[in-house]
Amino acid sequence: MAAILTAGWLGTLLGGCQLTRAGYESAPYKVVRAEGRFELRDYPALTLVETPMTDSRRDGSDGSFMRLFNFITGANAAGQKIAMTTPVFMSGEPTNAAMAFVMPASLTTATVPRPTAGTVTVRESSAGRFAVLRFRGGRSAMREAEVLAELRTWLTAQALQSSATPVFGYFDPPWTPAPLRRNEVMLRLAVAP
Repeated sequence: MAAILTAGWLGTLLGGCQLTRAGYESAPYKVVRAEGRFELRDYPALTLVETPMTDSRRDGSDGSFMRLFNFITGANAAGQKIAMTTPVFMSGEPTNAAMAFVMPASLTTATVPRPTAGTVTVRESSAGRFAVLRFRGGRSAMREAEVLAELRTWLTAQALQSSATPVFGYFDPPWTPAPLRRNEVMLRLAVAP
């Protein structure tokens, strides 16, 4: 009986995690080349709503996630609710890190409502080619350093160079078990091959 209940709970949990992620619009991209967990992707220009992260742990405990969440749930000049998307992007060095939500494709920098919080901004990221490594697990500075080193080693082996700081993409809510999470580290290429 316990085995049946455990199997049912696990099935519900796994199904819920997939449905949760699958229920959100994701930033569009085109895979140019794939090699195992590594991909070269072309991203179009993306409209982002962004806020600084002041906590060196970069986990949103400084209120950065809530500032963005409040923005999409109506704390903006139009009082407009905006659908959540994936991934949540985190970029920059610990001293100037930022968290960003990608806006749905139906919104542009001209049509996104003006933020009412002074620490939230709307910007457009330019289109470009990125090297991407997908990984699982929870967020930690050590794990981010490991996967970034792995991506840079792959870039070197491919004779490719990046031109910017890394961007980490997190696709799942915090209650998703770490082994089931989809995470990515991205580096913009200096020159598209």
